[in-house]
Amino acid sequence: MLLVEPWMREQLSTSSTLVCDTSGAGWRIMNRPDGSDVSYFDYNATAPIRSEALAAALEAMQLVGNASSAHQPGRQAAHRVDVARRRLADLLSCSPGEIIFTSGATEANNLALRAAFTAGNPLVTSPVEHPAVLEMARTVTVESPEDLVLLPVGADGLVDLDALDQVFAGRHGGVVSLMAANNETGVLTDLRVAAKAAREAGALIHTDATQIIGRLPVDVAELDVDLLSLSAHKFGGPQGVGALYVRRGAPLPHRPLLVGGGQERGWRAGTLNVAGIIGMGAAAEAARRGLNEEAERVAALRDRLEHLMVGALPDCRINGRRDQRLPGVTSITFPGVPADAVLAAMPDVAASEGSACASGAPTPSHVLLAMGLSREDADSTIRFSLGYATTDAEIEHAAQAVKRAVTQVRVALTEAHGPC
Repeated sequence: MLLVEPWMREQLSTSSTLVCDTSGAGWRIMNRPDGSDVSYFDYNATAPIRSEALAAALEAMQLVGNASSAHQPGRQAAHRVDVARRRLADLLSCSPGEIIFTSGATEANNLALRAAFTAGNPLVTSPVEHPAVLEMARTVTVESPEDLVLLPVGADGLVDLDALDQVFAGRHGGVVSLMAANNETGVLTDLRVAAKAAREAGALIHTDATQIIGRLPVDVAELDVDLLSLSAHKFGGPQGVGALYVRRGAPLPHRPLLVGGGQERGWRAGTLNVAGIIGMGAAAEAARRGLNEEAERVAALRDRLEHLMVGALPDCRINGRRDQRLPGVTSITFPGVPADAVLAAMPDVAASEGSACASGAPTPSHVLLAMGLSREDADSTIRFSLGYATTDAEIEHAAQAVKRAVTQVRVALTEAHGPC
């Protein structure tokens, strides 16, 4: 018999579940009536804000000054922004002067491609990039669509970097834009190989590093990239703030998306989001301190989740190159079972059919289709993404919930349509 504490009894419903949290927190209530406690597996959409970032941002909201003002409150705000810029630079192993603050990675990607692309030169990317890159690439090449080149992608999700030699054969200049880690599969791109090919062709190289920052070590000098985009909320900072790294000395014209002020050395007009930037700096510092240990722990949790799911549902398939991916991401196909139905059947597990940025889209994941999955399989795929706050208890709970939900949906489909 389990004795339930009075505070628990008030929050339990007939659908609630008590889970023993092996991390030391004791018993947790899952699936509260108000839906406030779920097992969260959507870090690639947004990570829970770190306590350090929340405290720093809340404190910063009490600052009065505009960071561009010359008076004391303005100078105080500017100083705090400078500290955050240094913290983010430490995470990227770059100079603070190479950081341009933006509203997030989408703006940073747009700004990077707008600055780097010149008509008549190739803009090389891949069909598995985030829409913020793909759509901007199509936008800047709208008058010269022949300049846009999409590299082939294998069934394992790896971009064919050998094709870069053929793209640049007899050509000089251009820009290569490849994501460091795919947001749906977690598959990593060997940016050093891409950078070498770009350098030999006199081309610039940009990477959408949104998913890798704060999850694996990043050294922009080692990667040899000219431009790098990131968002704070992917590594535990606030939403609505990000940055673009611009290598000092990179031959880039100033082509700002936003005009009307001289902020960020002319790259990005507008009053700085002081609270968001300070929160991002605090998240960057917290992520940097425990980066290697956290990556190892999260990878072990992901492997445990996959082991449990494959054991319970042997016909499920894991997508992407398993030995070259982010530690906390797994993309799993449950053949013949619509992903949206599975997610609806387990409201106490927060996962995703694909990129949250494309939620509501009438077509399945462009990433999975580019990897060769059928539309039916793409529609039957769920992405689980873990992070710094994921617990052992959540892994166990999610595995049980997925097994139960998939089985429930399959039974319902059989009853509705008969056995396949």
